[in-house]
Amino acid sequence: MQCAILCGGLGTRLGSLTADTPKPLLAVDGQPFLENLVFELGRQGVRKLLLLAAFRSEQIEAFAANSIAAKRFAMDIDVAVEPEQAGTGGALWHARAQLDDRFFLLNGDTWFDIPILQLWSAMNQAAPDTLGAIALRQVEDASRYGAVEVDGLLLTAFHEKHPKAGPGYINGGVYCLSKDIINFGGPQSSLEIDTLANLAPQQKLLGIRFDGAYFIDIGIPETYERAQIEIPAQRRRPAVFLDRDGVINEDLAYVGSRDRFRLITGAASAIARLNLEHYYVFVVTNQAGIGRGYYSESDHLDVMLYLGEQLALEGAHIDDHRYCAYHPDATVEQFRGTHPWRKPEPGMLLDIMTHWPINAEESFIVGDRDSDLAAGINAGIDGHLFPGGDLRTFIDEVLRDRKLRIPENT
Repeated sequence: MQCAILCGGLGTRLGSLTADTPKPLLAVDGQPFLENLVFELGRQGVRKLLLLAAFRSEQIEAFAANSIAAKRFAMDIDVAVEPEQAGTGGALWHARAQLDDRFFLLNGDTWFDIPILQLWSAMNQAAPDTLGAIALRQVEDASRYGAVEVDGLLLTAFHEKHPKAGPGYINGGVYCLSKDIINFGGPQSSLEIDTLANLAPQQKLLGIRFDGAYFIDIGIPETYERAQIEIPAQRRRPAVFLDRDGVINEDLAYVGSRDRFRLITGAASAIARLNLEHYYVFVVTNQAGIGRGYYSESDHLDVMLYLGEQLALEGAHIDDHRYCAYHPDATVEQFRGTHPWRKPEPGMLLDIMTHWPINAEESFIVGDRDSDLAAGINAGIDGHLFPGGDLRTFIDEVLRDRKLRIPENT
């Protein structure tokens, strides 16, 4: 999956802060704001980035070469430089040769904290002539913004200014687009005014609502200052640790190939729900089949890649995973013995907790064996035993019970 990020704006409302620095590169919590966007895309499975640059493009190119998040998630970054300030539509037009047939698009100065793969999934299920899916957010007074009208999932109107005061949905600045949409713009154009506003009445766009999702625009001094506190707080979230075999996929005994991997009923939907509920989702799995020589580590990683592909079809993603190939009876000598990562030991969970900003107090593990829950206890988090059946139904019940037990904002 590819994501293009608009990085060419001048940021004049921020005064001297953006006199010599592109707005997406302004420091937030000690790192460029753009780094936060790259991290969010990487954890959701995007592996290709195209930065659409104009003002001080050499700084954007330097960022692309040194992004910490891009290296962490093994992401490829390219930069497309506009010959002049071309507008949001013009930026895409000039970069058209570097864009995939379908791609995400973000504004480089805003963060809408949503599971973006749900836009991809919506496009998969839409009519063939659909040109885009737009993330929508609800505001108390839509008349202050360029608002939209929707009929079900179809976006039917795109207003520069909404005619009525009161609650309504507006463009959240996150898109999943067909490359064909570029044909409706030009070398100097606005994606919003010249393209989306004209396509909406033709029923070629989807509007996907994300009620209650966090949003911030760093384009004015007040919100830029807020971002210093709000963004690190927003990135710290609870996690759900999932065992794999018997929870996410059917336990067919040592599943080490794609042809033997079958998702549990409701697994993709359950993970999509957790993504939407602002949880990190991690897989922690004992894989003694590697130690016993039934399949290799490369085979296991290929199965995990396949899992990611299957989840993406349903708009869901796994943020990270750990596995342990060790077993006291392993036939592969390098994996024979005990290991602090093998459940019921907590090593896999603890390692993830050192690399991610996790709220451990509200986190939990789901497993189908007592050893899974013991690993959670040893790591200091709650556990829930999955008895089989529909994982989405089970997760819904767990979340409902936890909300009753743990009040919000505690």
